Amino acid sequence: MDRASAEALDCDDPLRHLRDRFELPDGVIYLDGNSLGPLPRGVEERVGRLVAQEWRDDLITSWNTHGWYDLPATVGAKLEPLLGAAPGTVTVGDSTSVALFKLLVAAARSRPGRGVVVTEPGNFPTDSYVVDGVARLLGLTVRWWSAPDTPDIHAVLDDDVAVVSLCHVDYRLGRMHDGATVTAAAHTAGAVMLWDLCHSAGAVDVDLAGWDADLAVGCGYKYLNGGPGAPAFVYVAPRLLDVVDQPITGWFGHAEPFALERSYRPAADVRRMLSGTTPVVGAAVLDAALDAFDGVSMVEVRRKSLAMSDLFLSLAAERLAAYGVVPEVPREHAARGSQVCLRLPGAYGFVQALIGRRVIGDFREPDLARFGFAPLYLRFTDVYDAVEHMEAVLARREHERPENVVRAAVT
Repeated sequence: MDRASAEALDCDDPLRHLRDRFELPDGVIYLDGNSLGPLPRGVEERVGRLVAQEWRDDLITSWNTHGWYDLPATVGAKLEPLLGAAPGTVTVGDSTSVALFKLLVAAARSRPGRGVVVTEPGNFPTDSYVVDGVARLLGLTVRWWSAPDTPDIHAVLDDDVAVVSLCHVDYRLGRMHDGATVTAAAHTAGAVMLWDLCHSAGAVDVDLAGWDADLAVGCGYKYLNGGPGAPAFVYVAPRLLDVVDQPITGWFGHAEPFALERSYRPAADVRRMLSGTTPVVGAAVLDAALDAFDGVSMVEVRRKSLAMSDLFLSLAAERLAAYGVVPEVPREHAARGSQVCLRLPGAYGFVQALIGRRVIGDFREPDLARFGFAPLYLRFTDVYDAVEHMEAVLARREHERPENVVRAAVT
């Protein structure tokens, strides 16, 4: 593979026009969309209009005249096709941590008499922390399942399991579960299946309805490009919409919020998952950002994601292996998300040296350099050029320079 071949792949790419939907800095190869997506076109204008007209001029009337009240449903409707979700099953409003807490409690409440939550030791830390907190709150036991060590999840399932809560794509190594198979196993055991889609939504062709998933949560700021701290989304299967019992019963989840009743009556639809007042600025940004997915086939997104990570793995084997670099990601397409980690000594300095060259990835303890392949705006030539920079960093030992090894607060 030479650069001309990468250019040919770009010319044949049916998604190549989508790059124009983003405000990308000149000269930057951005491989960290799995942590924070770049700015989509239209978002800056939307925020300006919200501040200068809706908030400044129209004030509180904007809840009605500019659709602030309906934003959770409006954004949810844009997310549903990306998640393989039926209409009216997705809403937004909280952080991922809060949304996960609500779903875990609701799932456990739906299985009285069962006392176990199954989850993974390789979770993103928030998931593990929230699972532990919910377990302590409700008197549950956490049972850990490590898929690499015990591939068959049936080995950890029995009639005491209330909830199975898993990250669809592992945040570090990019390992991906078979959503349909794992969900079916949970249901066979009589448990509720809860998926964390933070590293899937917007890059993988998720199919919540096809999997028969019960509940799901995911953040808005990674592959969905909703900006730093963007609201999370919540999914509830249609069969559960009128029975799911979440613990933070705020007024926006009430059947009639402006009836201002003393007693709580949950809304009959997915709006019952809301709690407090909608974070309007964050929801409006996510709303505008999701326009970048207009007319986009998630099947095509997934195809390009795999093609880019295949190219990266091939180039890494050819040009980086001599420096002791080992790719850490499943080679099988069905088991791979949209990111690749490289394991190497001095990984932190390696990432910092690349950032100095305007190739942006991130670092994860203890020795992983992580790179995300976001198909909407990345090109095959970006992948090729990134590996060239990586080889140059290692050949010149730039990752060992003092300025690149001093740890910053955010890695």
